[in-house]
Amino acid sequence: MPKWGITFVDEHGVQTVEYVDCEQKPDLEKAAQLIRAKLLPVPAELDLNDLEGRTNDPTLKSLKDQNSIQILGIHAIS
Repeated sequence: MPKWGITFVDEHGVQTVEYVDCEQKPDLEKAAQLIRAKLLPVPAELDLNDLEGRTNDPTLKSLKDQNSIQILGIHAIS
């Protein structure tokens, strides 16, 4: 299975890379879900239905607005 690196800035302003296995390159929303599950396991279990349908990429938006985590890029690991 291909390995992907998700580069992001965490709530402390530190640039970090998290490595995940996915068949295809994850889009930003999927990457946000993977990061949230790793860094914030309890909030990852919460339902975002309050944001779903009203905003595109609700997980990406909540990570940035509520946790100050911003995804910078996704790249393949060889």
